[in-house]
Order: sequence, then structure tokens, then C-alpha cells
Amino acid sequence: MKRARFTEEQIIAVLREHEAGAKTADLARKHGVSEATLYNWKAKFGGMDVSEAKRLKQLEDENAKLKKLLAEQMLDVAAMRELLSKKMVGPAVQRDAVAHLQAVIGLSERRACTIVGADRKMVRYRSCRPPDTELRTRLRDLANERRRFDYRRLFILLRREGEPSGVNRIHRLYREEGLSVRKRRARRKAVGTRAPILVEARPNAMLPPKHAEVTP
Repeated sequence: MKRARFTEEQIIAVLREHEAGAKTADLARKHGVSEATLYNWKAKFGGMDVSEAKRLKQLEDENAKLKKLLAEQMLDVAAMRELLSKKMVGPAVQRDAVAHLQAVIGLSERRACTIVGADRKMVRYRSCRPPDTELRTRLRDLANERRRFDYRRLFILLRREGEPSGVNRIHRLYREEGLSVRKRRARRKAVGTRAPILVEARPNAMLPPKHAEVTP
């Protein structure tokens, strides 16, 4: 905030000189201000003493702080609405969310990271991994040739071709390329036929055994 050139005591003293009969032009020239500034001081602090002027300035500062807090809360609510449909899981998603809040709402990086719950170092991090273009291309080709092979089988095929990468790296590239195989759902077949159970129509009735002999 820009510091004022004149304190409340100095402004009240200038106004007292004006009330004592000093001309506006002379006061403006003496104190190095414009006549419009003197009229604004008179409209704002006219008839006040120093304590009242300080209290007015304090109330104005508190009002400005409340307005700032209200504006920040409104921005936070708007930001949370923007993120309602997004699942904040993983660094990549959090980076995208922070960039979205900065571009759409105009939040600072610090404020956006606070709302998303992300570390600023993580948001600024840029991966140093090589692009693995050839390996990704070969992995996609093998996945298209063997559509029912998962990453473990594809890893074996790559090893046979001399690829030194481990299974964890192949699994990461496999997921990033979106090559996951859909699991087939087993069809449930009905076995036999259903028949109603006959129960004698009296309390605590028990069914006869299956192989019980019926005597005449």
C-alpha cells in the first residue's frame, strides 16, 4: 500500500490554518499540494480532531481488509466450483488443475496450489526423462499385433529383441500409451432347472427324506 505523504495530524493542522483565515491557494503553495486536495481533506476531515481522523483512517483500513478477504473467499468458492468435476489424484492432474485456475480465474500460483493442495515445487517440476520414442513405437506395434497380450508378455517379447528396460518401465510406458487390455467378463450359465419345494401346510412341518420308503 502506498504511504500517504501527510499524516492525520498534519492534515488537521493544515485545515486549522484554513479555518483561521488562510487562503486556499496560499496553503496549497505552502504545503506543495493542489487546491483539489485541500478541498478533499476538508470534505473528509472537516470539523474533526486528530483522534477522530485517526479513527476514521483505521475504519477505512479495516474496511479495505474485509473487502479483500471477501474477494479472496469468492475467488476460492469459484475455484472450488471449477474443480468439482475433477479428481485431484496424481501430480499430473494437480499440475493441470493449478494451470486451469491460473488461466480461467486468474489466481496466483501460490493461491491455486493452496486450493488444490499441491506443493509449488511439484507444480514447477519438469520431467528430465528421455521421450523413449522408439521404445514406445515398438511397444505400440507389438500391442497391435498381439491384442490380447498384457505388459508382461510384451515385456518378454521386447527382451527377446534385446531391449534392456525392466518390467516396471515397460509397465509405465504401457499405461501411458493407453494399451491396457480389457478384461473379459465370464458368462454365467444356469445349471439345471429350478423346481418349487413342496412343504406341508402346517406349523413346523418337515420334509420327508429323499430316499424314504413309503409303506402302504
